[in-house]
Amino acid sequence: MAATWGAPLLTALRQERLNAAAEVLALATRSGLVAAAVMHVTQGDKSFTRSFGKAANEHAMFLLGSISKPISVTALMTLFDRGAFTLDDRLRKFIPQFTRDGREDVTIRHLLTHVSGLPDQLPENDALRSKHAPLSEFAEKAIRTPLHFAPGSRYQYSSMGILLAARVAEQISGLDILTLVDQAVLRPLVMQHSAQGLGRFQLEDMIPVQTERAAPESGGGDPKARLWDWNSLYWRKLGAPWGGTHASAPDIGRFLAEFLYENGKVLKPETVRKMVSNQNGPGLTPRGLGMNVGASAGSPGCSEVTFGHSGSTGTICWADPVSRTICVVLTSLPARAVLPHPRDVAAAHVAAAAR
Repeated sequence: MAATWGAPLLTALRQERLNAAAEVLALATRSGLVAAAVMHVTQGDKSFTRSFGKAANEHAMFLLGSISKPISVTALMTLFDRGAFTLDDRLRKFIPQFTRDGREDVTIRHLLTHVSGLPDQLPENDALRSKHAPLSEFAEKAIRTPLHFAPGSRYQYSSMGILLAARVAEQISGLDILTLVDQAVLRPLVMQHSAQGLGRFQLEDMIPVQTERAAPESGGGDPKARLWDWNSLYWRKLGAPWGGTHASAPDIGRFLAEFLYENGKVLKPETVRKMVSNQNGPGLTPRGLGMNVGASAGSPGCSEVTFGHSGSTGTICWADPVSRTICVVLTSLPARAVLPHPRDVAAAHVAAAAR
């Protein structure tokens, strides 16, 4: 009896929990709390995808926020696979002016695991965005900004660390980071509804972020920031490696599948394993290379080998190798807008369905 009914009952229970996840997002969009959302889940060869609100279909493209980081780092790591650098190379090898006050000790690994001492955002962040500065100017400021602590001694989430890692990728490849991400990551993975910056798409092709509830550093609550906030043409075109990628939920699923199944379309399997395993020492927050790793990288109930990332624009994605589950929830509601955020509630239902 157990053998006969066990599998169908388990399948039905999982479907019920996925439907519950979808209902969270349906309710959030019907109520007006969330303007648009897409959920994409795969488990083995099964998939479950739904779009909500102003997202016309599953291919709707969202500003990913910090999910951009692992995508940009993946582009960098294709150069690692060619032997162009090592993780313990000093940053000054590629950016000679990055010296003094402890800078000469910063390595590429430090940048990718948020232990470099660089800040998350620059003190000049608003001024740079308001004057529509190019990424090169952000990088020049980051090169000169003071470190907050000795490299490797502490963990501090750092968008500027990812920026300078992307600058290394540009120096090595001779390509700007927008082009490198497209050629090294998006095209090989057939991510046809994705772009670093706007790429071949138009601003109107993208789901707007509900910026009235956004973080201050992105212009949230400041009417003067409309020309440089998350929805501005400037920001959407900039392609910031720490937060300027656009993608659909199924495309992010394809990206995570490269790591979950070690497909080898973009990176060598051994490089994939480096990216999704902890690279920080004892006492420091665990981080992979551009990836969040461990149970905290996913939703409650995910295993200790889960990896993924979230974004302040209202996005979350993770993959759990134990259950072979990929979960992507993209919304237009900034992460800081409400607690618990509908993306997190929906993703928690997915994790429950995977158990």
